[in-house]
Amino acid sequence: MLNNVSCINYLIKMKVLFVGRFQPLHKGHLLIIQYASKKYDEVIIGVGSSQYNHTKHNPFSSEERKMMLERSLKNIEINNYSVVFIPDIHNYPKWVPYVTSIISDFDAVISNSPLTKRLFSEKGFTVEETPLYDRSKYSGKEIRRRIINDEDWEDLVPESVYEIIKEIQGVKRLKDLAKQE
Repeated sequence: MLNNVSCINYLIKMKVLFVGRFQPLHKGHLLIIQYASKKYDEVIIGVGSSQYNHTKHNPFSSEERKMMLERSLKNIEINNYSVVFIPDIHNYPKWVPYVTSIISDFDAVISNSPLTKRLFSEKGFTVEETPLYDRSKYSGKEIRRRIINDEDWEDLVPESVYEIIKEIQGVKRLKDLAKQE
């Protein structure tokens, strides 16, 4: 028989929001999602800057990033998540209300970004940090730099992400974009 506290905990479904650009999804992101999927009933993955693509800073489209997430999470048998696109509005004071107008039902935020942590904390949200997983290499910026410069990068992303980048000719895209800037 469940006591009252156990009964309340059993009925409450805890949801967490994890926002990232995923340009591309890398193994650090995947470790954070794995952590969150074990701790929370649902992980809401917010694909930030979703309207941007085909630039050196944001080379992959929102649909390509969603495909990276879905294939990678399927391969490690995580299914308690949803993916939501969050376009940028370039207005920090209005950003959290904007995000909550898109995604209204979450209990906490997972982030290691100082800005994201501050903005959500100021609005009264519980913000949890996760362990950092070697940010010197698990960084979209670093992975894009390595791709452009023909350096090893394949081991920094899940195999499914590597396959998607090959399928969409992402290496060529990044190199072409780098020439334009």
